Amino acid sequence: MDTQVADTLLGSLIDGRYRIRGRVARGGMATVYTATDERLERTVAVKIIHPAQASEARARVAGFVERFTDEAKTIARLTHPNVVAVYDQGTHAGLPYLVMEYVRGRTLREVLAERRRLNPDEALAIFEQMLAAIAAAHRSGVVHRDVKPENVLVAEAPTGGMANLVDSVVKVADFGLARAVEASAEEESGNQLMATVAYVAPELVTKGHADPRTDVYSAGIVLFEMLTGRVPYDGGRPIDIAWQHVDRDVPAPSTLVPGLPPVLDTLVARATRRDPGARPVDAGALLAEVQVARDDLGNANSHTAVLRRVADDTAVAQPTMVVAAVRPAERPSWARLPEGGQRAGRRRAAPEQSTGLWSQFQELRARVMGDPRGRVAVLASVVVLALVAAVGGWYFSVGRYTVAPELVSLSKADAEARAERAGLTLVYGEPRYDEKVPKDSVLLQDPASSSRIVKGGTVTLTLSLGPEQFPLPDVVGKEFELAEADLVNAKLTVVKGAARYDDNLPAGVVVDTNPKVGTEVKPGAKVTVILSKGKAPASVPNLVGKSLTDARNALSQLGLVAVETYKDSDKPKDEVLGQSPADGTGVEKGTQVKLDVSKGPPLVVVPRVVDLPCQQAQQLLQSQGFPVQVQFNPAAVVRFQSPGENSQVPPGTQITIGCF
Repeated sequence: MDTQVADTLLGSLIDGRYRIRGRVARGGMATVYTATDERLERTVAVKIIHPAQASEARARVAGFVERFTDEAKTIARLTHPNVVAVYDQGTHAGLPYLVMEYVRGRTLREVLAERRRLNPDEALAIFEQMLAAIAAAHRSGVVHRDVKPENVLVAEAPTGGMANLVDSVVKVADFGLARAVEASAEEESGNQLMATVAYVAPELVTKGHADPRTDVYSAGIVLFEMLTGRVPYDGGRPIDIAWQHVDRDVPAPSTLVPGLPPVLDTLVARATRRDPGARPVDAGALLAEVQVARDDLGNANSHTAVLRRVADDTAVAQPTMVVAAVRPAERPSWARLPEGGQRAGRRRAAPEQSTGLWSQFQELRARVMGDPRGRVAVLASVVVLALVAAVGGWYFSVGRYTVAPELVSLSKADAEARAERAGLTLVYGEPRYDEKVPKDSVLLQDPASSSRIVKGGTVTLTLSLGPEQFPLPDVVGKEFELAEADLVNAKLTVVKGAARYDDNLPAGVVVDTNPKVGTEVKPGAKVTVILSKGKAPASVPNLVGKSLTDARNALSQLGLVAVETYKDSDKPKDEVLGQSPADGTGVEKGTQVKLDVSKGPPLVVVPRVVDLPCQQAQQLLQSQGFPVQVQFNPAAVVRFQSPGENSQVPPGTQITIGCF
């Protein structure tokens, strides 16, 4: 079935002006339609946010539509030949939409799907126009954050068709849409990863921070893909791909496609440095480097032939790949190097100027050297200049320098005191964690100790933060996959421990960790995650203080097995003293419950009271803790006792004496 027939927007009129004619593409956040602007009678592209995206964004941020509108206005003011122009914005049936320039062509993703990879001259031609668009956005304070082939449109070349991409027009889209959705996500979760993971910059993964250098990194990955036909990293899960950008350097394209000029490896490496500070500051700076490299490649290789093919497309020669020369005059105005024509003009005019200056110098030399006083003046001038040069040379090469003192391993206060004695100024770089150097001690210095430094110069110190430690993240109550991701992001090693039953948390959810949540840990520390097995089939009852018989009956009713261990105790015999597992522990049926059972108090010896007066015997027995029962005549003499003398009985046993 034709899916466009089922699209209810086809044929509808938006805002009384834009008649929807056909659907061009459907992406993750929006659908793009062609439409006729019935007011200006032109074809435009209408991008409408998906209902699910819009409702989700509204649920997170009440002002999503207003924010979307503000971003659309910002991008509408961004005018550049390589930026897809935004004409209008609004809402239709509660869904935000943008009205944009309609570009006849394909996305770079579609081109790469067909061609797999591009020749260097085509790749650089597209790359220059991409960077020109992104640089215009950077100058206006806009960061794209989602540079990828899907957002690069390759229009038909002015000469017609797309056989030679060098002459094609490239336009970058989705500035406003990416930023509007990103702002909604930021207010909800702080650091939301908006870029596609195959092109995401390391700082977006680790800090959620984006600036123009983030777009430079993503553009560098796009250049890598155009040259090699693949992205540098792949993996089973998006988070695995994202962290490869943090942990690994992008490989050189020539390692995958032999024969690529080294300068292309350099451009990719410059754009994709993991440290943002090592990249060009924005797309404009990278564009200047690309243009210079492309001119140099073209001039150096203008005599080399490119790959030729016979009629059946079988390659007959494969020399080193080259880039076609692009003369400054052939560049469009938005892509020329600054003052290219003036520089060339000055280079052409130099020979004519040098001829006139040389003639004037020869005439002055003949006039001076023909006069004796002139020769003396020249000699004196030479001597003075030699002395000045010698003194100046000594000062600039030796005299103005001193030796940088050794500051590494000193405390901050000691380093400042030593630098002050040497007449040097200290500045501090970003501190770093170190396992061996104590906190607030000098970890690095620049220049290094014993290096030459200008007197009164500046030494940059990097202080130690000491061993890196941080509280263990709270992952209790999270499913294992989410808990594992949080702990891996914190650079911790995750180990699964033995699962246990829990009446409050469902199966598969973290119930505890070892070490406990909040404990200070170091990067790389091992964290044992204990998962819930869900509600237990049985719960161990409280048996302490019960008789052994009652305890056995209670366990038997629950399907549990009692295992007794007898211990000395003052408690009555067969009373339960302790249990394992503790009461309330969830267990399976058939589990053994260990019981500590009292043996009863230790036995005592009954003294002999026979032949003693009855009252005296009664007092003796009671003094040793025996209750006494007197039979017959309490005033007589004891004639028998039960239990008998020297019997061992439990403390408190009643003694019966017979008196007569």
